[in-house]
Amino acid sequence: MSSCPDDRPLAGSHQLTVVLVEDDPPTRDHLAETLTACNGIALLATADTLEAARAACERFLPTVLITDLQLPDGHGTDLIREVRDRYPASEIMVISVLGDEDSVVTAIRAGASGYILKDSEPVDMVEAVHGLIEGRSPISASIARYIIRRVQDGSFKDRKPAPLLTPRETDILWGIAKGFTYNDIADRLGLSRQTVPSYIKNIYRKLEVNSRSEAVYEAIGRKLIQLGE
Repeated sequence: MSSCPDDRPLAGSHQLTVVLVEDDPPTRDHLAETLTACNGIALLATADTLEAARAACERFLPTVLITDLQLPDGHGTDLIREVRDRYPASEIMVISVLGDEDSVVTAIRAGASGYILKDSEPVDMVEAVHGLIEGRSPISASIARYIIRRVQDGSFKDRKPAPLLTPRETDILWGIAKGFTYNDIADRLGLSRQTVPSYIKNIYRKLEVNSRSEAVYEAIGRKLIQLGE
């Protein structure tokens, strides 16, 4: 088994915490061994069902959720959507045998920031986890090439996009547009003041912007919010 690349800790010396969701025992054990061998990564829990995964995420609030898509009691995209809504500070990465367009696009729209196929080498998995926290979106090369080809030849399906923002994110974005401070937004929505910046981070990521003004401009242009509300 390959060792952890340069055995580096997470930037800022903060330990990266992980919940791993995989229903195949040999695969789960292999991934767990790969992750726990690396300095700076703490594997807090493993789960083999959606129910167990939900409980683990609620208990541990991991930095990163790594999840399979095909689970005995449901589909991983449901978990991705729930975690993105309830724990916006957590990053989410899919690891799956499914590399088709439907699976990839659905998972990303649900809130996954990375997508790795199970045939990737162990070192790729660890690099992907670190890359996720460092602001990158790790995707297996074969998936990236497939998507690029489909876009270039015009055969990429034009689907109606899923709702871009969760109701909570929409409320927060509306508050930003109204000029409220983060503390104002937290008080109005009954949130912790430390939680609002995490929601803002997800809003910026989804809208592909870097500032309040850009977020408001995009939201109004896409009719996600109306200032007259």
